[in-house]
Amino acid sequence: MAETLTLPTTTDRAALYEALYPQLAALIETESDLTANLANVAAALKEAFGFFWVGFYITKEGQLVLGPFQGPIACTRIPFHKGVCGACYTRRETIVVPDVEAFPGHIACSSASRSEIVVPVFHRNGTVAMVLDVDSDQLDDFGQADSQGLEKLMRLIERKL
Repeated sequence: MAETLTLPTTTDRAALYEALYPQLAALIETESDLTANLANVAAALKEAFGFFWVGFYITKEGQLVLGPFQGPIACTRIPFHKGVCGACYTRRETIVVPDVEAFPGHIACSSASRSEIVVPVFHRNGTVAMVLDVDSDQLDDFGQADSQGLEKLMRLIERKL
């Protein structure tokens, strides 16, 4: 696969995720370097959807540490018990936040972030390896299509762990 995306001209997020999935699968299938794969996934999501911020926080040293991302500079380290990313890590489930101002303990890496979705990525042994964090500068920007699409994409990453 060339390092370009072919995406339908639609605002239907489910259709965009469906078009993105086989392209990302092909892109990361033969690449063994995790950082390269995470960087390409973050870039593809930013390009396809225009999200404000897309990136990974990797479980390291008893906390979540910033990994590959697209967007403005971000928080570097997040304790497991803080913010949306920490809640996702602790609960081991996708968390959708329609309004980050209403989420208790939200960590404001950027005041432009208005809504957020965070998806856990698991090691084969069931522990959380990392979380995918996606921020929007729009309120209530994430729904079921995003949860399902991003969870399916993260299964691609899990196969590489």
